[in-house]
Amino acid sequence: MAEHVEQLEFQAEARQLLDLMVHSVYSNKDSFLRELISNASDALDKLRLEAFRNKDLDVDTSDLHIEIDIDKAARTLTIRDNGIGMTRDEVVGLIGTLAKSGTAELRQQLREAQNAAASEELIGQFGIGFYSSFMVADKVTLVTRKAGESSATRWESSGEGTYTVADVDDAPQGTSVTLHLKPEDAEDELHDYTAEWKIRALVKQYSDFISWPIRMQVERRSPAAEEGGEEQVTIETETVNSMKALWARPKDEVSHEEYVEFYKHIAHAWDDPLEVIPMKAEGNFEYQALLFIPSHAPFDLFNADARIGVQLYVRRVFIMADCEDLLPPYLRFVKGVVDAADMSLNVSREILQQDRQIKAIRRRLTKKVLSTIAEMQKDRPDEYRTFWSQFGRVVKEGLLSDADNKDTLLAVSSFASTHSDEEPTTLAEYVARMKDGQDQIFYATGESRQQLLSSPHLEAFKAKGYEVLLLTEPVDEVWVDMVPEFDGKRLQSVAKGEVDLDPAKDQSEAERSQLQQEFGGLLEWLQETLSDHVKEVRLSTRLTESPACLVTDSLGITPALARMLQASGQTVPMEKRILELNPANPLIAGLRDAFSSRGGDAGLAETAELLYGTALLAEGGTLADPARFAGLLADRLTRSL
Repeated sequence: MAEHVEQLEFQAEARQLLDLMVHSVYSNKDSFLRELISNASDALDKLRLEAFRNKDLDVDTSDLHIEIDIDKAARTLTIRDNGIGMTRDEVVGLIGTLAKSGTAELRQQLREAQNAAASEELIGQFGIGFYSSFMVADKVTLVTRKAGESSATRWESSGEGTYTVADVDDAPQGTSVTLHLKPEDAEDELHDYTAEWKIRALVKQYSDFISWPIRMQVERRSPAAEEGGEEQVTIETETVNSMKALWARPKDEVSHEEYVEFYKHIAHAWDDPLEVIPMKAEGNFEYQALLFIPSHAPFDLFNADARIGVQLYVRRVFIMADCEDLLPPYLRFVKGVVDAADMSLNVSREILQQDRQIKAIRRRLTKKVLSTIAEMQKDRPDEYRTFWSQFGRVVKEGLLSDADNKDTLLAVSSFASTHSDEEPTTLAEYVARMKDGQDQIFYATGESRQQLLSSPHLEAFKAKGYEVLLLTEPVDEVWVDMVPEFDGKRLQSVAKGEVDLDPAKDQSEAERSQLQQEFGGLLEWLQETLSDHVKEVRLSTRLTESPACLVTDSLGITPALARMLQASGQTVPMEKRILELNPANPLIAGLRDAFSSRGGDAGLAETAELLYGTALLAEGGTLADPARFAGLLADRLTRSL
């Protein structure tokens, strides 16, 4: 059969990214072998599962394994498996396309990385470990045949922007990756990948726990039978990994380094885990679990098509790579393995959703992860701060969906506040600092800390020394309406409902009544004039400097939340809000006097529009008709000259 050869180009972004990888210097070139062995292990897992599910699949699974072949003369290193393999289309889609999403972001971060270790970490986050081969190879050749298929494919690239794909005959089932190693550096014996001792050491360090045998031909030397005779050299095939399931070993028999390498294997990560969580449950539902909390969030944490979930095994037989049912979505960053003892091997995602044992395991794993976070928060604050900076936004999603663990989630959450510019605060810490007589936890939502600190809604709170939580993430707009209180203290938005900050110290009832009489006519006129925009106009107790602000009813939906719901496809009408006026502000006092002397003429109506518009802009809102507002403002400025 004639070869069908195509030469293809990497996409522009991918080509630039690959160029960075090929020509950068990395502190740990050795890790390329871990990536290739992990890929081979995954392929063997997939074949065994597919053979179990598809009885018509004509494959031999009696001796699934990984081979490492060294050719010193040709300076090649080959990693071969007899796993699931790939079709030509899969090769182009999975191997020929580099980092389908996020390449621009990764390329920028790689350029900005301060050191080689940071570069490696970024590569791991973006899931492109296969291309680490080009750290040590001038050319990479991949040959693969999909299980059950007759045709095979060869992919080859020197990492210079193009690759070739060809049809080939007589390739065995599975995948082989051959690295044409870069020229030998006589001064760098530690990176001689044609040395048997080096490969053996790397397998022991990175891949000893792989559940499939990793075989390699090794030289055996025996002394001469007689004095002065020649040394005898024989070649033997040896399994160079122990194949011990790490999660099944007692915790005190596993080193931290072994946990780290196992995490990097199953998560395809380059960073060290922040926390290691071994578990063993006996009784009605027996299972073993080994979970990891990463130290860095993956780039696709919020992508709809991201790989989430831990690996599911049954009696050490691999069942599923990304089992979403073992942990709730808000813990999707957790990696690891769950090995159940009493489940059927013939299980599907649909069956898992209804399985009583899976639901019980999910509850226990969730509580264990949350208790680990709580321990970090209490005993290891530096680790906790790292964790919260990376995953806090995701954890808060649990406040929307996990009523059973709501109190624990609230306790382990941290929030920015007006108390400190640097350190976030827990709700327990906030409550401990509350003023005498304060029975509410005050918060503000918005797009940024700076915007919130400049908001008129905070004026009275800052003036009277009340701490306010500053919530700036999209999820905050939602969960605050679903969590009414913490520790008996009600959560209260500074921009919703009426605010009553101990008015007895500032105004008597008589003084408030007098103000209402003075401004009553203006309030009624403004409410009528601005009826298309506001539902009510009233005097404010939350303003100390600004002339006016807009607030939402205590049970209303904020404009930001309404926009979020509309963006998700829900029909949410924009509610009219309440315009509050600061009676002590010169503009409002002047507006009152002008209304008293001449009534609500056209000029005053324009002033009312400008007042509403400035209140909307001050909170970061968007004008419905910016051109009209700009025209009114320009005209007013012209007349003031």
